[in-house]
Amino acid sequence: MSNLKPVALQLYSLREALAEDFEGIVRQVADMGYVGVEPYGGMPAGLEYSAALFKELDLQVPNSHVAFPDEENADAVLAIAAAYGLDRVCVAYMPASEFETVDGIKRTCEKLNRAGQFAADNGLQLGYHNHWWEYKQLNGIATLDLILAELEDSVFLELDTYWAQVGGLDAIEVLKQMGARAPLIHLKDGPLDPQGDMTALGGGKMDVPGIVAASAETADWHIVELDRCATDMLEAVRESYTYLTANGLARGKI
Repeated sequence: MSNLKPVALQLYSLREALAEDFEGIVRQVADMGYVGVEPYGGMPAGLEYSAALFKELDLQVPNSHVAFPDEENADAVLAIAAAYGLDRVCVAYMPASEFETVDGIKRTCEKLNRAGQFAADNGLQLGYHNHWWEYKQLNGIATLDLILAELEDSVFLELDTYWAQVGGLDAIEVLKQMGARAPLIHLKDGPLDPQGDMTALGGGKMDVPGIVAASAETADWHIVELDRCATDMLEAVRESYTYLTANGLARGKI
């Protein structure tokens, strides 16, 4: 496949190992061939130390997950962006309770729009990373349609393709609908059970080649993430990289 996108790893996948040996695990990720890493909130290493390590290992940082940039968290979000030299940050999670009604979704989008303006005022673009509860039908209304209509175009979407599929949608069709509004794509695989263990890419029910093809013209990065895994997580991360690069689905360093 032409126009291969670089592959990054969401470091949350390795949070337990990182807590034991941050530098050693990050070095292993770099040695696997990942082009970049996506930090998460609460990483067990300081910002300046992490940024220096990523730079030493030539690991790009295309984005970071952050807490919602309200008054309490705004300074921390800006500090993360400054340390990693980012022009994008992404809200990693909002509670399912905020997506239970049409009016609730509209209010949530208003909050994200205000946060997006704060980000823009500080030279950043704000994004939102979904789970499965954002995408369903409410009184005959597709919540994806509602979210896309209510969110300002300046707020990008980091589409977690696995969770969209778990939520009952076809991730490939969602990618086609979102288009350029989803420049960052999370790739994971598994049984499509919200409580089930995930697998290395290629080991579950996701059509990973179809997802990559559907985002070929609009994605900037493909980002591997496993929330949990029944096998060794470090090996699953390695196998996911190999699956993508050996099958011509993403661009690594090796």
